[in-house]
Amino acid sequence: MSDILVHNEAGVTTLTFNRPDKKNSITASMYATLADALAVAEADANVRCVVFQGNETTFSAGNDIGDFLNNPPATGDSPVFRFLRGIAGFPKPAIAAVCGPAVGIGTTLLLHCDLVYAGDNAAFSMPFVNLGLCPEAASSLLVPQMLGYHRAAEALLLGEPFMAEAALEVGLVNRVLPPSEAANYAHAVARKLAVKPLSSLIETKRLMKKGQAQQVMAVMAEEGESFGRMLREPAAREAFGAFMERRKPDFSQV
Repeated sequence: MSDILVHNEAGVTTLTFNRPDKKNSITASMYATLADALAVAEADANVRCVVFQGNETTFSAGNDIGDFLNNPPATGDSPVFRFLRGIAGFPKPAIAAVCGPAVGIGTTLLLHCDLVYAGDNAAFSMPFVNLGLCPEAASSLLVPQMLGYHRAAEALLLGEPFMAEAALEVGLVNRVLPPSEAANYAHAVARKLAVKPLSSLIETKRLMKKGQAQQVMAVMAEEGESFGRMLREPAAREAFGAFMERRKPDFSQV
């Protein structure tokens, strides 16, 4: 079966991370599938909204490190950047059901969703600094806006997990539910949206995001340039080497 399941029903496209043996970590081919599915959903007038989900124990562990090292994003047309632009500019409602770990892009993609429903076992983290890297997905802009600067600094500089109730408090999620109920609740909301007029959904979202849409894309591009440069530098090489060798990284010389 595919590592990304794409299901269309009654005006809702559901994108499911389906790699449980690897904690739903995302490969370049998975990013390509996600980017293509978003483009199809955007163009299809029968699609009213999109739902992202994992399973009851894991949303996504972020990038697959091995695949990431073998297939680093070399250009702006790399699958990961196509996906990020696709979700940031997606004109229809996007919903996420998040249970368990949501690491790196597993958290930052939620900044571009309109509604997020979390299981009470959800754990959000953005450990970019710990990997010798910098934020992506315009999170350097959007996280301070959402959390406030000091909480954003705690999340982005320390990279430590914060749980569902904390995410609810700062507005990253709309509701916290038992893990067995999160996906069903998200789909119930999606069905409500699917019977509303598409033109109204699109225009309402456009107006809400109008003030910073260009800024988000500009920040995302700048982050991408920094991310690519830092990926080749000693700190990232040490971090990824330590990860693959299952040891603690030593940044004392970098």
